Amino acid sequence: MKRFSATILSITLASPLFLAMPTPQEEEFYHLETIAVPAEITLEVGGMGFMSDGRLMVCTRFGEVWSLRNGAWTQFAAGLDEPMGVCPTGPNQIVVSQRPELTRLTDTDGDGKADLFETFADDWNYSGHAYEWTFGPVRDRAGNFFGTLACWFFPSMHYDKPPYSGWEIPPPAGYAPRPDTSWRGWCFQVTPAGEFIPWATGLRSPNGLGFNPEGDLFVADNQGEYLGACELHHITRGAFHGHPNGLFWDPSVRGDPFSIPMEKLLERRKLPAIYFPYGVMGQSASQPLWDNTGGKFGPFAGQMFIGDQTKSTVMRVALEKVAGEYQGACFPFRTGLQCGVNRIEFGPEGSLWIGETDRGWGSVGTKRDGLQRLVWRGSAPLEIAAMSLTPVGFDLRFTKEIDRASGENPLNYDFRRYHYHYHRTYGSPQVDVQPVAAKSAKLSEDRKTVSLVLGELLPEKIYELHLGDVRGLDGSVPLHREAYYTLNRLQTSPHLSHE
Repeated sequence: MKRFSATILSITLASPLFLAMPTPQEEEFYHLETIAVPAEITLEVGGMGFMSDGRLMVCTRFGEVWSLRNGAWTQFAAGLDEPMGVCPTGPNQIVVSQRPELTRLTDTDGDGKADLFETFADDWNYSGHAYEWTFGPVRDRAGNFFGTLACWFFPSMHYDKPPYSGWEIPPPAGYAPRPDTSWRGWCFQVTPAGEFIPWATGLRSPNGLGFNPEGDLFVADNQGEYLGACELHHITRGAFHGHPNGLFWDPSVRGDPFSIPMEKLLERRKLPAIYFPYGVMGQSASQPLWDNTGGKFGPFAGQMFIGDQTKSTVMRVALEKVAGEYQGACFPFRTGLQCGVNRIEFGPEGSLWIGETDRGWGSVGTKRDGLQRLVWRGSAPLEIAAMSLTPVGFDLRFTKEIDRASGENPLNYDFRRYHYHYHRTYGSPQVDVQPVAAKSAKLSEDRKTVSLVLGELLPEKIYELHLGDVRGLDGSVPLHREAYYTLNRLQTSPHLSHE
């Protein structure tokens, strides 16, 4: 009998040494600045993007698009239906994702306001239900646009209500399901000419898309039925990512996709590249974004940052390829934001801009919406920069040189492993939680990499790590002590491909 699971690895470090060193604070390394927003603007951020002239374009869930330059706000457009993404496409042009369509907005006379609104794609036939969001778009190097559709709709010919636990909120007054509503739970492509191409399915509430530096597409999905925790998916054409709702529009599936046995769904399912342990590393993952600043944002250039809407946090992810597929580790990065993190974007100056909202979902924080940014102060914290799988354990690459005595003490690395159920039930507890001993720890000659040998490695597990009293050579202590590695496939070669 197959086990419906995924595995995550975690480590904890502890030691009686150096206890007098004060705990560093996130603000010491990354300053959090709140951007002033006029009282008449309700800035529930749905999307953000920088124009070539440096203007920040922000679309709001109330249907407006605002531009910000040198502290001045200008309304670019209004009257849209809850746009959830902005993609600049020219000096005075953007494409936004409304619920029913992708829309191209153009300022033809250069006065700072859109005067030409053009439907670019609308092939999913929006019915009007509150959960029918359209997320994105993002654009690849060839000029194709990609977006995702939340999987709320169920054809009335099949169900009176969703056939699973969760999302059983009654539809609003006047809602009548349309039999031609299509492609819910899909990632789609729209070519530069406007051709709509269904791309991959199995998504639930995929609130965030992004391309890595190699041009591979990733989508963040939210915990719920069939998702034990929030997930990061590497999207490839034709892939199925786990939620059967989208199979209504898959020509290879006949009949009711919710009647497909779980074993068959599991055989078809592409595993997530990353699990974000629920409640620990957020609860509502949003937009993945890669650091393209060339070091302006600190020691994590080329890595992924991703927001969480519920916990009002920003997380960090370091991916690698094992057996040809992405997997890797996620880490805490910045807490204490004023509201739920829905969109993030790197500015020309190298700071991370953060668009916020909490309506309908709720979030940690004191505000209902807003705009903040994180600015690197210029000094690097002691952090696990990357966690890489080896045939016998993990290599931890640090941002600073490590003190040898603390770095080579295996008791400073506290691991446990577990997985989440893949099932119809809403969410999942951590399953089969087991401690994993670090048998040895070896520091590299440059003092930045610790190679750990573990007693056992299992695939489809999450390995959670907590650092004890690991110290920098300069006496510094880790800013964060946790790492969570999604181990889908075992490493058989010592040579890894880091992303």
